[in-house]
Amino acid sequence: MSCAVWEFTLECNLRCTHCGSSAGVPRKDELTTKESFSVCEQLADLGCTDVSLMGGESFLRSDCFTIARSVKDLGMNVCFVSNGTMMDRYIDKVRRIEPKVVGISLDGVKENHEQIRGRNTWEKTVSAIELLCKNNIQTTVITTVSKLNFKDLPKLKEIIIGKGVNWQIQIAMPFGNFQRELALSREEFYATALFIAKERVRNKFEDLPVVGAHCYGYYSKLLPGCHWDGCTAGISSIGVTSDGNIVGCLSMGNDRFLEGNVRQRRLRDIWESEDSFPYNRKTDEMIPGPNCAGCKNELECGGGCSSVSYSMTGTFHNDPYCFYAIEKEMLDV
Repeated sequence: MSCAVWEFTLECNLRCTHCGSSAGVPRKDELTTKESFSVCEQLADLGCTDVSLMGGESFLRSDCFTIARSVKDLGMNVCFVSNGTMMDRYIDKVRRIEPKVVGISLDGVKENHEQIRGRNTWEKTVSAIELLCKNNIQTTVITTVSKLNFKDLPKLKEIIIGKGVNWQIQIAMPFGNFQRELALSREEFYATALFIAKERVRNKFEDLPVVGAHCYGYYSKLLPGCHWDGCTAGISSIGVTSDGNIVGCLSMGNDRFLEGNVRQRRLRDIWESEDSFPYNRKTDEMIPGPNCAGCKNELECGGGCSSVSYSMTGTFHNDPYCFYAIEKEMLDV
């Protein structure tokens, strides 16, 4: 296992329209500090290298930095994902932890960002990015695109270029708070991919490294950087919910496809069970859906991102956002 993404709490000070976790109020029975220490130890025992603490807003848990220190002391890298609106309160603690990276969510120009995340959030988020950079903390700006904001990408680039940050672009999926009608069309998705490809070539990872998240990367004949090794959920990565459930990926919906709970079973037992993560581990369950059946890449690809596939079509191995399919249909290449 290389990566664990840990929904450290569902408590959050925002109510974002695209939040897949419908965050806001903590779960009724979130892991205690002692139980969280045990999770850290079990992740280290499995050889995990990177642990990302997110939420909700992970900083709102009083033991966030205590657990982050435990992750580090056990020889793993710690990362944070935050909305950035309270960074001025926590910057000293973040700096002392020396995280591998801090991800800050910035979802467009002021009007659209605040339509998504709430009033009086944009300036605080931009200030958080600047504060992290000032403290020499590696920062990744995370932009989740939908019909509400995908046209903002060029303007957003001008806001963050030259700040010394990375930029990760990902697509919003219809679960949690997000409404299906606001999801990108295949044409809009491809347009965002063209933007990413253009900026990767233009910037050469010097002024503003731009990457597409795991929802990008399927066998384009035209776009660079579209290598795809298959979905990593339950293969090299897991998700941990704030009440101890284990999932392949939190982006698949953190209350769906539960493989067990660390309160009842050791993490190693869950990870090594032959019954865990069947959608990515069992050949007889990895049957391509209509979007992927007969594709020359189906065995190597595995049907794309499990989160996108299930959220958009209700089944795995059936991702509709496929460069190969889109180019074949739209561009006849």
